[in-house]
Amino acid sequence: MTASFTLTANVVDVFARSIQPATIHVEAGRIARIVPTGAIAPDAALPYALPGFVDAHVHVESSLLVPTEFARLAVTHGTVATVSDPHEIGNVLGVAGVEFMLENASHSPFKFCFGAPSCVPATPFETAGAQITVADIAKLFENPKIGYLAEMMNWPGVLHRNPDVMAKIALAHATGRPVDGHAPGLRANDAAHYASAGISTDHECFTAAEALDKLAVGMKILIREGSAARNFDALIELLPKHYANLMFCSDDKHPDTLLLGHINQLVQRAVALGNDVFHVLRVACVNPVKHYNLPVGLLAEGDPADFIVVTDLRDFAVQQTYLNGQLVAENGRSLLPAAPIAVVNNFHAQPVTAADFQLAAPTGQPTLRVIECFDGQLITARVDLPATVENGLVVANVPDDVLKLAVINRYQPHVAPAVAFIRGFGLTHGALASSVGHDSHNITAVGCDDESLARAVNLVIQAKGGLAAVGADGQEILVPLPVAGLMSDQPGPDVAAAYAAVDALAKQLGSPLGAPFMTLSFMALLVIPSLKLSDKGLFDGQQFAFVDAVE
Repeated sequence: MTASFTLTANVVDVFARSIQPATIHVEAGRIARIVPTGAIAPDAALPYALPGFVDAHVHVESSLLVPTEFARLAVTHGTVATVSDPHEIGNVLGVAGVEFMLENASHSPFKFCFGAPSCVPATPFETAGAQITVADIAKLFENPKIGYLAEMMNWPGVLHRNPDVMAKIALAHATGRPVDGHAPGLRANDAAHYASAGISTDHECFTAAEALDKLAVGMKILIREGSAARNFDALIELLPKHYANLMFCSDDKHPDTLLLGHINQLVQRAVALGNDVFHVLRVACVNPVKHYNLPVGLLAEGDPADFIVVTDLRDFAVQQTYLNGQLVAENGRSLLPAAPIAVVNNFHAQPVTAADFQLAAPTGQPTLRVIECFDGQLITARVDLPATVENGLVVANVPDDVLKLAVINRYQPHVAPAVAFIRGFGLTHGALASSVGHDSHNITAVGCDDESLARAVNLVIQAKGGLAAVGADGQEILVPLPVAGLMSDQPGPDVAAAYAAVDALAKQLGSPLGAPFMTLSFMALLVIPSLKLSDKGLFDGQQFAFVDAVE
């Protein structure tokens, strides 16, 4: 259809809490009139028209797709807009990375709202590829397409009112932009002090009690359900009472799961639990548009014609998605054309050997500080275990699932890997490696032995970015990520298929995790407690200090 047309459906008015058969008149990409047919009740023969879904916080880079390819998949599920934090590519390329995302997104009618990354690098305890300063943020804010200050991960800096942190927040407030939060585990007075700095949202709550503390001090809570962190079940009980201050988000969404669904899945689940459909649609469609001042229509006269047509208000099977009156998806098929994809990167690591991962054992009976990871969570625990020593070296204990974890600096050549140990990956042989390692995106690898670690890491280094899995019997799969070592330059469905293959091999190697590579990517995220590993060493996120992996 063109940008001027009529469509008759059961029109869902989220504000009036009504459903009425009507004809939508679209002219020049906007909704000119909505004319009721005269019927009082919804017509069983008609589909339902409602505002499009919005992902209220996502790192597009984590889909392994550039924005235009992300959009081509997302619209098939009724997503019309995202609030997108480009700090992944910002950590690799700085402001130039943000500009890359803006330029690529400009080739799509999809409504991306990008933020100015607030924490690049995320901490001083890791090596990033770039820095984004207060002056850089001021320059980014001159662009009206930069809609907010992206997640303020330096919560200690906020609590202690660090001048640099507060200058960034003040810039956002001065330009009328909201400030996104990132405050895992903050409760009570700490949550109140964090919010009082002018931070308006948080997507890191993993219990309803934590979320209630933050709601009580005026923050909006994003219910996150992504490929690694899944908090829907823990937080959905908040919806009946707090729907006005909730949003849905994915945060990080790998291409195989994006191929299957997006925010529509959370809407389905929320309604299936018995939640009021208008409350659910307020969370999924309206609240992000209002909070971030998005240029997204909400199915009202005069709005841009951004809406979706679904079969019913139970399954929400998307029949059509419209952006500015343009039909961009129909019955699961994207109608958005592919756009040219430029390749930009910052990758200087050189090949490694098995010996680079060796760890000499101290005298006596050494103890390991072991990272324990959990499926569907970004947080980790610390477990102290006796070290396994062979020939004077501390080695993995595969039968007890104590594997070697390594982070390799990708921005400088010939830097020795940082090595520690981890439990929860479950590999029985082989190794995994990835150039997606939040937030600085050094190479992160986990393996059963040093030879496998070197093989997997070298596959990533040779491709200047990618995901690799290697087995002990010569098996190996690589998904190249030439765009900043984060994203592919291939079509979304092809990337999804390639990712599914490397994910399947990781599980054949023994991993019980739902998304092994997504979990691996967060093992270097120092701002999420308890223990994580950067290219500079093992880091205790509660003490905010380095600790020894072996003692």
